[in-house]
Amino acid sequence: MTDTFSFQLHATDGAARTGLISTPRGEIRTPAFMPVGTAATVKGMYPEQVRATGADVLLGNTYHLMLRPGAERVAELGGLHRFMNWERPILTDSGGFQVMSLSGLRKLDESGVTFRSHVDGAMHEMSPERSVEIQGLLGADIQMQLDECVRLPCTDEEAERAMRLSLRWAERSKRAFEAQPKGRALFGIVQGGAVPRLRVASAQGLADLDFPGYSIGGLAVGEPQEVMLAMIETVEPHLPAAKPRYLMGVGTPDDLVEAVSRGIDMFDCVMPTRSGRHALAFTRFGKINLKNARHQNDPRPLDETSDCPALRDYSRAYLHHLIRCEEMLGSMLLTWANLHYYQDLMRGMRAAIAAGTFADFKAATKEGWAQGDIPARP
Repeated sequence: MTDTFSFQLHATDGAARTGLISTPRGEIRTPAFMPVGTAATVKGMYPEQVRATGADVLLGNTYHLMLRPGAERVAELGGLHRFMNWERPILTDSGGFQVMSLSGLRKLDESGVTFRSHVDGAMHEMSPERSVEIQGLLGADIQMQLDECVRLPCTDEEAERAMRLSLRWAERSKRAFEAQPKGRALFGIVQGGAVPRLRVASAQGLADLDFPGYSIGGLAVGEPQEVMLAMIETVEPHLPAAKPRYLMGVGTPDDLVEAVSRGIDMFDCVMPTRSGRHALAFTRFGKINLKNARHQNDPRPLDETSDCPALRDYSRAYLHHLIRCEEMLGSMLLTWANLHYYQDLMRGMRAAIAAGTFADFKAATKEGWAQGDIPARP
């Protein structure tokens, strides 16, 4: 166990990378997918189950946790790790995206953002310093600078204004972070909308500030996949190769494979858990909608070769029945299945990069999705 934060690059295959992030609370194998624990829980899962899927790190939402139960209360109760019974690394976002997407009223200026809570209507202030303070009170191992995330599409002028503000906030966040205990890390966030020159300027400005890691934000906000991938390709050459790269809020299994092939190391997304609660399973055969009537007499599991009980031990007919009856076990099992599949995908990519066979792995994985689910025998 280390008392510092570090990143080691173990192998590359094209632009794809595999490595290891070391923190005082444990190691994170990369490429890594972080399940989202919005309110100090991965919905529908026990912490032990989440770990058993292969997750090395969870994400917590600063915005939600500052509103309920409150960062000071979590600190008094021993920190977020103890509070939610997860002793491995935790990454927290800055709260900026949720302020943009959830707050009914917000006012933004150089000092920070004032917003109305979507929970009880109370007014709150969030500055770069306060965001870092909240994340410190939670005890997060990896923290994010406060940034302004704009919706896409937007004008170049709006994207540049938000990017320049985010750069200034990055400096303030970094200064505020200096008071935190050794072994934690603060990541900068690249912004700039869908404008290449702005993305490059943001990445270069953040690299000059020498953060321990770098995030690409402001994507997966409604833009087409090709725009997201183009922005990754634009930014990647300007991010230090010796530091981890985190694509925030992404994505589908295909997004993960394509982003890893372009040099991304870390991901988070609500998609596997949210989809599980809405009857959608991600598998090596692609997506399977358990609401469909064709499953009601199908005795097969989702994937009989899987080592995950949720994928292997429950029939499609039973899962369909649970969904139709709105039994919570259906959502729990499909969430479990999805998180396992996502981690299995990451395991496969790590092994393929290490072996120098990533292109073959990518082609075979996409071929499996394209073939689709195997129909039941009549």
